[in-house]
Amino acid sequence: MKQEIKLRIGIQKSGRLHEDSMKLLKECGIEVSNGVNKLKTEASNFPLELFFFRDDDIPQYVEDSVADLGIVGENVVYEKNKKITVVEKLGFGKCRLSIAVPKGENYEGPAYLSGKRIATTYPVLVDRFLKEQGVEAEIHEISGSVEIAPGIGLASAICDLVSSGSTLFMNGLQEVQPILQSQAVLIRNNALDPERMAILSKLLFRIQAVKKAKNNKYILLNAPNDRLQEIIGLLPGMKSPTVLPLAEAGWSSVHSVLNENEFWEIIEKLKDAGAQGILVVPIEKMIV
Repeated sequence: MKQEIKLRIGIQKSGRLHEDSMKLLKECGIEVSNGVNKLKTEASNFPLELFFFRDDDIPQYVEDSVADLGIVGENVVYEKNKKITVVEKLGFGKCRLSIAVPKGENYEGPAYLSGKRIATTYPVLVDRFLKEQGVEAEIHEISGSVEIAPGIGLASAICDLVSSGSTLFMNGLQEVQPILQSQAVLIRNNALDPERMAILSKLLFRIQAVKKAKNNKYILLNAPNDRLQEIIGLLPGMKSPTVLPLAEAGWSSVHSVLNENEFWEIIEKLKDAGAQGILVVPIEKMIV
């Protein structure tokens, strides 16, 4: 009997990307038992095996074919610089890699860093940034607690991941220079066989449907027929809105989809055009 081919995906075993990665798979309809302290598990309804790794190791394991796929931050992908392919940006785990200096320092640009020591866990990315800016500085690689380096005299500046900036603030630092915008991405091995590429295509189809749903809202509204064309003109939708007559003469029900980024501006215009009873409904999946 031929053994079923499965995709092997590496996921962060703990930390900020683990829960979001598992949530994404669940939203894709993939059922996974995530036992405590497991290093490996598999999906019950999709040809997928999960391995739980340290995030820094995932690009290497994907390059070496220990895993076919991986979910990891862009910052790790570019720092490790392995021979892998980024196939999809996933929209979660957003942060930035930034230069930070002590509060009160007058940072007027990258030239400030010339001749200074920068503490970081991302020496490759910092070196690339300095070369692009034509700045010579010393890079001091440390494995953790980067934010304390200036306070103990180890460095004049740091380069670290920033989300809210609260950790920098508590350590007397100010963010002055983002050098990379990062989010979670799906990566793959460069030598996947056709069977595994076919499974990957099915997985990407599901992921993209979930992402589209999160970026859009389904709206229903009542429109007076004498302003119907004006209201329809405000709705971009996927193709064209659905229009149904209401029991009350002179009114129609209009159904459409709005992008999250345009949502509030268009809603205000719809109200000004005479739309009433506007309902906004989240979309679970969106297939286009």
